[in-house]
Amino acid sequence: MDRLQAEIRAQGMTVFARLDHAAGAAEVGLTLPPTELIIFGNARGGTPLMQSVQTVGIDLPLKALVWEDTAGTTWLSYNEPSWIVQRHSVANAKQVVSKMAAAELSMTNETETTQIAGQLPTGPRAKDKEGSMTKTYD
Repeated sequence: MDRLQAEIRAQGMTVFARLDHAAGAAEVGLTLPPTELIIFGNARGGTPLMQSVQTVGIDLPLKALVWEDTAGTTWLSYNEPSWIVQRHSVANAKQVVSKMAAAELSMTNETETTQIAGQLPTGPRAKDKEGSMTKTYD
Protein backbone atom coordinates (compact mmCIF):
# COMPACT_ATOMS: atom_id res chain seq x y z
CA MET A 1 0.00 0.00 0.00
CA ASP A 2 2.87 2.37 0.70
CA ARG A 3 4.18 1.80 -2.82
CA LEU A 4 0.75 2.53 -4.30
CA GLN A 5 0.48 5.69 -2.21
CA ALA A 6 3.88 6.84 -3.50
CA GLU A 7 2.80 6.12 -7.09
CA ILE A 8 -0.42 8.09 -6.60
CA ARG A 9 1.54 11.07 -5.32
CA ALA A 10 4.03 10.73 -8.19
CA GLN A 11 1.06 11.19 -10.56
CA GLY A 12 0.34 14.56 -8.94
CA MET A 13 -2.68 13.37 -7.01
CA THR A 14 -3.55 13.82 -3.36
CA VAL A 15 -4.06 10.89 -0.99
CA PHE A 16 -7.01 11.91 1.15
CA ALA A 17 -7.31 8.84 3.35
CA ARG A 18 -6.31 5.26 3.94
CA LEU A 19 -8.84 2.97 5.62
CA ASP A 20 -7.69 -0.31 7.11
CA HIS A 21 -10.75 -2.59 6.98
CA ALA A 22 -8.89 -5.46 8.66
CA ALA A 23 -8.04 -3.25 11.64
CA GLY A 24 -11.67 -2.16 11.86
CA ALA A 25 -12.78 -5.78 11.88
CA ALA A 26 -10.27 -6.61 14.62
CA GLU A 27 -11.63 -3.78 16.77
CA VAL A 28 -14.97 -5.58 16.95
CA GLY A 29 -13.50 -9.06 17.39
CA LEU A 30 -13.79 -10.16 13.76
CA THR A 31 -11.10 -11.29 11.36
CA LEU A 32 -10.49 -10.08 7.84
CA PRO A 33 -7.43 -10.69 5.69
CA PRO A 34 -5.40 -7.55 4.97
CA THR A 35 -7.80 -5.17 3.19
CA GLU A 36 -7.05 -1.49 2.84
CA LEU A 37 -8.84 1.26 0.91
CA ILE A 38 -7.00 4.31 -0.36
CA ILE A 39 -8.95 7.42 -1.39
CA PHE A 40 -7.17 9.75 -3.80
CA GLY A 41 -7.67 12.26 -6.55
CA ASN A 42 -7.00 15.63 -8.08
CA ALA A 43 -9.52 18.46 -8.14
CA ARG A 44 -8.45 19.39 -11.69
CA GLY A 45 -9.73 16.00 -12.84
CA GLY A 46 -12.75 15.43 -10.65
CA THR A 47 -14.24 18.90 -10.45
CA PRO A 48 -15.08 19.22 -14.18
CA LEU A 49 -16.95 15.90 -13.99
CA MET A 50 -18.92 17.07 -10.94
CA GLN A 51 -19.62 20.42 -12.63
CA SER A 52 -21.23 18.45 -15.44
CA VAL A 53 -23.15 15.94 -13.29
CA GLN A 54 -22.88 16.56 -9.57
CA THR A 55 -23.80 12.98 -8.59
CA VAL A 56 -20.35 11.91 -9.83
CA GLY A 57 -19.27 13.04 -6.37
CA ILE A 58 -20.48 9.72 -4.93
CA ASP A 59 -17.69 8.00 -6.92
CA LEU A 60 -15.05 10.67 -6.41
CA PRO A 61 -12.42 10.97 -5.15
CA LEU A 62 -11.14 7.81 -6.77
CA LYS A 63 -10.65 4.74 -4.61
CA ALA A 64 -8.51 1.63 -4.80
CA LEU A 65 -8.76 -1.46 -2.63
CA VAL A 66 -5.63 -3.45 -1.82
CA TRP A 67 -6.53 -6.85 -0.44
CA GLU A 68 -5.02 -10.24 0.18
CA ASP A 69 -6.75 -13.48 -0.79
CA THR A 70 -6.61 -16.77 1.13
CA ALA A 71 -3.56 -17.90 -0.89
CA GLY A 72 -1.64 -14.80 0.22
CA THR A 73 -1.78 -13.05 -3.16
CA THR A 74 -2.19 -9.28 -2.96
CA TRP A 75 -4.74 -7.70 -5.31
CA LEU A 76 -5.55 -4.17 -6.38
CA SER A 77 -9.17 -3.35 -7.30
CA TYR A 78 -10.55 -0.06 -8.60
CA ASN A 79 -13.33 1.38 -10.74
CA GLU A 80 -12.31 2.63 -14.15
CA PRO A 81 -13.00 6.33 -14.77
CA SER A 82 -14.88 5.47 -17.99
CA TRP A 83 -17.33 3.39 -15.97
CA ILE A 84 -17.85 6.23 -13.48
CA VAL A 85 -18.63 8.63 -16.34
CA GLN A 86 -20.96 6.11 -17.96
CA ARG A 87 -22.72 5.43 -14.66
CA HIS A 88 -23.57 9.10 -14.28
CA SER A 89 -24.19 9.84 -18.00
CA VAL A 90 -21.53 12.54 -18.13
CA ALA A 91 -21.25 14.03 -21.61
CA ASN A 92 -18.05 15.33 -23.20
CA ALA A 93 -15.76 13.77 -20.60
CA LYS A 94 -13.38 11.96 -22.94
CA GLN A 95 -10.36 14.18 -22.28
CA VAL A 96 -10.73 14.08 -18.48
CA VAL A 97 -11.39 10.34 -18.47
CA SER A 98 -8.38 9.70 -20.69
CA LYS A 99 -6.10 11.57 -18.26
CA MET A 100 -7.58 9.80 -15.23
CA ALA A 101 -7.31 6.38 -16.87
CA ALA A 102 -3.71 7.05 -17.95
CA ALA A 103 -2.80 8.00 -14.39
CA GLU A 104 -4.44 4.85 -13.00
CA LEU A 105 -2.70 2.70 -15.58
CA SER A 106 0.62 4.30 -14.77
CA MET A 107 0.08 3.67 -11.06
CA THR A 108 -0.58 0.00 -11.69
CA ASN A 109 1.93 -0.56 -14.49
CA GLU A 110 4.07 -2.93 -12.43
CA THR A 111 1.32 -5.52 -12.34
CA GLU A 112 1.21 -8.27 -14.89
CA THR A 113 -1.95 -10.26 -14.16
CA THR A 114 -5.51 -9.03 -13.83
CA GLN A 115 -8.38 -10.91 -12.33
CA ILE A 116 -12.02 -10.31 -11.61
CA ALA A 117 -12.48 -10.98 -7.92
CA GLY A 118 -13.35 -14.60 -7.28
CA GLN A 119 -12.51 -15.80 -10.79
CA LEU A 120 -9.43 -17.19 -12.47
CA PRO A 121 -7.10 -14.73 -14.20
CA THR A 122 -8.52 -13.83 -17.59
CA GLY A 123 -5.85 -11.76 -19.30
CA PRO A 124 -3.66 -8.72 -19.06
CA ARG A 125 -6.51 -6.18 -18.62
CA ALA A 126 -9.77 -7.90 -17.68
CA LYS A 127 -12.78 -5.95 -16.45
CA ASP A 128 -16.07 -7.04 -15.07
CA LYS A 129 -19.47 -5.88 -16.28
CA GLU A 130 -19.45 -3.03 -13.78
CA GLY A 131 -16.15 -1.48 -14.84
CA SER A 132 -14.08 -2.64 -11.87
CA MET A 133 -10.53 -3.80 -12.37
CA THR A 134 -8.73 -6.27 -10.13
CA LYS A 135 -5.01 -6.88 -10.58
CA THR A 136 -2.23 -8.67 -8.76
CA TYR A 137 0.03 -6.18 -7.03
CA ASP A 138 3.34 -7.72 -5.99
